Amino acid sequence: MSYNIDTTSLVDKVEEKLIELINSKKLSIGDSLPKELELTELFGVSRTVVREALLRLRTIGLIESKKHKGAVLVNPDVINPIKRILNPHVLLPQTLKEIFELRLIIEVGLADSIIARITEEDIQDLEAIIQNEPIHSDETLFEIDHEINFHGRLYEITKNQTVIDFQRMLIPIFEYVHKSKIIISAQPEDGFISHRELLEIIKKRDADALREAMRKHLSIHFKRILTEE
Repeated sequence: MSYNIDTTSLVDKVEEKLIELINSKKLSIGDSLPKELELTELFGVSRTVVREALLRLRTIGLIESKKHKGAVLVNPDVINPIKRILNPHVLLPQTLKEIFELRLIIEVGLADSIIARITEEDIQDLEAIIQNEPIHSDETLFEIDHEINFHGRLYEITKNQTVIDFQRMLIPIFEYVHKSKIIISAQPEDGFISHRELLEIIKKRDADALREAMRKHLSIHFKRILTEE
C-alpha cells in the first residue's frame, strides 16, 4: 500500500495562494496586496508564515515594500533570477547543450528585428568589428571573441532589452561549452557564411535573406549539437 504524502511546506502553500490571489483579483503593477493581518486571517496561518511567503515574492522581484502601501506589485526582472543559477560549472552537460542550442535558435529568429531597427551608425559599428577578421569565409577558423563581439552587437541592434540581457547572460555558457569537450569540434563547411558576408546581406535590408544566411552561419554550431544525437 502506498500513501500520498504532502511534502509541501506551509510557506510553499501560502506562496502559491498569494499568486492565486494576484491572478484572481487581476492585480496590476502598482496595486497593493492585502495587509499582512488580512492575509493571516484569509489563509488561516501565522503572521510569520505570511511574512516568509511575501519575502519569497520579494526575492524573485514580484513585489516590493512601499511606505503607506505595504506590498506592491512591480514589474519583475525576468532575467536576473535565471542569471543567478546559470553557473556552467554546476549545470549538467545536457542542460548546457540545450542552453547552447537555445542561443542558436534565438539568433536565427533575430532577422526581422535587426532589419526593422538597424541604423547607418549600427552598420558602421559592425564594419569596425569585422575589419580585422579574415576576408574569405572558407579560410576562417572559428574565433569565439569574433562571435561574441559581432553577435552581441546584433542583439543590441534589436533594441529589445530582454533579448539583449538574455544574450549577455548566456555568454559564459557559450564560452564554457565552446572551450570544453562537452560537444565535438567542427570546422566551417561549404556554404558557410562569415560575419563579413552577413553584414553585406544586412545592408540590403532583406530579413528573409538574413534569416537564411544566419542559419548557414550558425550551421557549424548546429552540427556540433545535432551530430551527437
